[in-house]
Order: sequence, then structure tokens, then C-alpha cells
Amino acid sequence: MFKRLVVITGFLIANAACGQSSTPTTPSPVTMNGMTVSIVSGAKDLTSTAYNPNPITVSTGTTVTWMNNDSITHTSTSSTGTWDSGTMAPGASFSHTFASAGTFTYHCAIHPNMVGTVTVQ
Repeated sequence: MFKRLVVITGFLIANAACGQSSTPTTPSPVTMNGMTVSIVSGAKDLTSTAYNPNPITVSTGTTVTWMNNDSITHTSTSSTGTWDSGTMAPGASFSHTFASAGTFTYHCAIHPNMVGTVTVQ
């Protein structure tokens, strides 16, 4: 009887071990295809430092989000008309996806001294 109990116990342990993986599973990395540009506090009195970071370089297909972190309204307006955020109140954001390569300059339509550049490769 004791021998049978040992064999059965061994069998159960072996089967339980076979059902488990010796390699832990790791989740796949999450890829974010985007970049955020901050409109900084006091931006209306700035030029190329009003948007941070600036300039930026991104890959084709990247979505850039402009976030208004200032206390007044601003825009992100393409110099060639490719995009226009419209007015962004404090705390608002605007996103644009760059489908083709090139160098794209932009500014704030309310404060034209605020300028930025996106290079898409």
C-alpha cells in the first residue's frame, strides 16, 4: 500500500510540473507612435523656445500632440496650411499625424513670434 501511495504521489507531482512553464511570460512592449510638444508657460513672449521640445524630428506616420501648458490661448498653425489647431485654451491639446517626409515650420496664429519646426524622416 505504501509503495502504491508513493507511485501515485510521484505521478501527481510530475503531472502538475508538466502543466507549468519554466519561462515566465512577459507582456509585449507597448509602442507609442507619438510625440508631445508643450506650449510652455509665458510662451507669448518667447520665440523658438515657446514650443518644447523644438525643433523635433519624427518618423513618417508619427502623431505629434501640442499641449497648451500656458495660462492663455495659443495655436499650432502650419506655415503652409498643412494643419491648424484652431484656438487651444489652457490645458487643451491638438494632434496631427505626419504622413510624409519633409520639414514643416509652424507658429502661433495669435502670437506669430512663437515658432517651431517638425522634421519628418
